[in-house]
Amino acid sequence: MNDFDFNGPSRQSAKGILVIFAFNAYKFIKKSATLLLVFAFSFFRKGTVFGFSTSYLIITLAGIGLFLLIKAFLSYLNFTFHILGNDFHLSTGILKKENITIPKSKIQNVYIKQNALQQIINVVQVNVETAGDNSTEIEISAISREKALALKQELFSARQSNTEDNQTMEVFYKASLKKLLLEGASQNHIKSFFIILAFIGGLYTNLKDLVERLRWQSYFGDWLHMNDHTFFKAILFNSAIIGALIVVTFLLSLIKTVLLNFNLQVVDNNKTIEITKGLFNKVSLSLTPSRIQNIEIRTNRIKRYFGLYTMAFKQAMVAKKQQKHFYIIGLGKDEIEYLSQRLFTGFNNDLERHRPENYYKRVLLLKSIPLFVISNGIAYEMFENWFWTINLIAIPYLLFVLHWQLKKAFYTIDDKYLSIGSGGFIGTKREMLEIHKIQSVSIKQSFFQKRKNIASIKICTASKIVTIPYVKQQNARAIMDYLLYQVESRRLDWM
Repeated sequence: MNDFDFNGPSRQSAKGILVIFAFNAYKFIKKSATLLLVFAFSFFRKGTVFGFSTSYLIITLAGIGLFLLIKAFLSYLNFTFHILGNDFHLSTGILKKENITIPKSKIQNVYIKQNALQQIINVVQVNVETAGDNSTEIEISAISREKALALKQELFSARQSNTEDNQTMEVFYKASLKKLLLEGASQNHIKSFFIILAFIGGLYTNLKDLVERLRWQSYFGDWLHMNDHTFFKAILFNSAIIGALIVVTFLLSLIKTVLLNFNLQVVDNNKTIEITKGLFNKVSLSLTPSRIQNIEIRTNRIKRYFGLYTMAFKQAMVAKKQQKHFYIIGLGKDEIEYLSQRLFTGFNNDLERHRPENYYKRVLLLKSIPLFVISNGIAYEMFENWFWTINLIAIPYLLFVLHWQLKKAFYTIDDKYLSIGSGGFIGTKREMLEIHKIQSVSIKQSFFQKRKNIASIKICTASKIVTIPYVKQQNARAIMDYLLYQVESRRLDWM
């Protein structure tokens, strides 16, 4: 039992007025950013805003602030929630009233979040989601953490009632600062490198024009004018810029990883897996095995050297802002194995792996052509007659990537689970899903695939679409029939 009574209408903490005001002010500034910049430019240039004096401007801003404060106060007064039987009720709105009723059984998740302002005033935000929409349906901006936890327990009470006395709370995993730093340092920065390379290539011509207009040729002209004598100077100049941007990207990735996953903890709570993490934006969410649609296990060569894996989870119709938090980083092999069995009981990791047909090689080669053309185009802008030298790196790299993409592509099937592997020279990914949660199965086949008797199988769950690529047409038909048979014959609930 908890010390909070949710049978009658309950309001947020009075501190919620400040939180709602801050949210409204942020939305106003975001929507009016362009107009505010124009006003600011006019003020600093002329000392007035379109002829209006400074005092008038201050009064206008104060009026907007007062309006937002009154709106926040009225929103606070008109926002109430309570639990009646097996339903959660919410009343909100100022002029346009809205009453929302959600059965407890339809609630998919309850998130507890806390941004920097909420941490300062010691309140948390509660988001309640169901599988019926891809956005947060209920958002309680400011209540105490104790009340939030009590509300979460009450909303999940129907499914916890049978095991409430036997529930245990155990911190299964806690990420150390060392693991977070290793995770940030071992991210795949190849993609960032090509983005930076494209950025530099796009600016190169403009930079040469700028040097000519400002008559800086005596300082930079020899570095920017490409010919045989200045080739190595240009290599040094561009390498220095690219190197500096890569270092900045590396540091930003490191900082982002630490901030988003600070104090990451995974708690095994009998019926659920609880995840908490974050520094400036703290997040707490629950994973219920019956509601998980897909699991992804990701790593790369550097992470694998340090024994690091990431496990990500997909649930039906989760808001995009929430879905990005559904992952655990820094896990070891034993922890991955435990969580896989905990969430997908009886999953067999030793099944025979089936590979795509050789047609997959041809597809990968065709897909690599645009990247090959783009890299040569950028190289031509940067090095002109020496552009072909980029192929000394690009061609071996593409061949390595194609080889490893083919090598890491596989699928396994048993009577309960489907697993699909993919990856490249650097990264590796494995997707797992329960067969009874499949929503639909279809065979995808192009004109060229039909001539080669090749097809791909598209499998839809409530959270995403996965594909078994390029198998023999008769095998694809057999797999589709088998999956549909397992779904229809077992008739298990997918939620």
